[in-house]
Amino acid sequence: MFTKTPWWIRIPVLFFLVFGLMEYFIDSGVQPAIIKYPMTQVFMLLVLLILVAIELILNAIETVMFKTLSPEAQERYLAEKNKKWEWKWGKAMYAKLTRTKKIEEEGEIILDHNYDGIRELDNVLPPWWVYMFYATIVFAVIYLVRFHIAGDYTQAIEYDQEVAEAKIAIEEYKKTAKNLVDVNTVELLTDASDLSAGQKIFETSCVACHMADGGGGIGPNLTDANWILGGGIKNVFNTISEGGRDGKGMVAWKQSLKPLEMAQVASYVLQFEGTTPANPKAAEGDVWVNPDAPKAEESEETAPVEQVSDSTTVVMN
Repeated sequence: MFTKTPWWIRIPVLFFLVFGLMEYFIDSGVQPAIIKYPMTQVFMLLVLLILVAIELILNAIETVMFKTLSPEAQERYLAEKNKKWEWKWGKAMYAKLTRTKKIEEEGEIILDHNYDGIRELDNVLPPWWVYMFYATIVFAVIYLVRFHIAGDYTQAIEYDQEVAEAKIAIEEYKKTAKNLVDVNTVELLTDASDLSAGQKIFETSCVACHMADGGGGIGPNLTDANWILGGGIKNVFNTISEGGRDGKGMVAWKQSLKPLEMAQVASYVLQFEGTTPANPKAAEGDVWVNPDAPKAEESEETAPVEQVSDSTTVVMN
């Protein structure tokens, strides 16, 4: 059946079949494989050339075999080949869905109405239209029962559910999209891979001013509890991103480092606090206290006050 179809149908069908299989089996993420991997374009061009070559070979074989046939067989072959290709299944389905009469049979459904020689045909409603009309009735009944009688749920409930699902999806996405972090959403990173990456960035870009052990040089000491622009992951991240004090602080690194890289180096820097560097620089700034840290509860109980009697008073009494 397929070999009877014209070549201009066979070649595109086979080509797009190979293309679809390639896209299915090659994992290219959100991009099509033919765009992400340029070599696949060469492969598809090769497939197209092979299909054209196969078609030419088949035509050559057909010509050679045709010449070996007797004149009567050649006539039968040409008569069979010259038959127009028809999509019989499609035509049969179309006839069932429309139930139209052939032109030769229109006399059976013609009406007596005559409008200046124009006659009217009594055609039936197309079955596809009738079925869709019945489907809308069934849908309306189900909708009426579910939302207006049973009160399954309202649009407000549906909205709240979708918003909750979206928030969960956003949080899951943020776990794998750390580069979306900013000064308001940054959190202290504790994974060994993140701290190792932060260490590499620190050793490449920060040791010239802060020393490898964080003791400070041109820049301040990172091992004490004092901070010039505030401690904690958010303040340190902001300082790395926007730079230090005007005229005498470090440059802003937001043009050189990605948000994830700044979060990694900020998390690594905070590990220096409490360590003992070789040549610590004097503390600068103020002692930073985390405002979000839980406050120690003051004991409501007070120690009893001992009353000490004066020995002289005791003697006199």
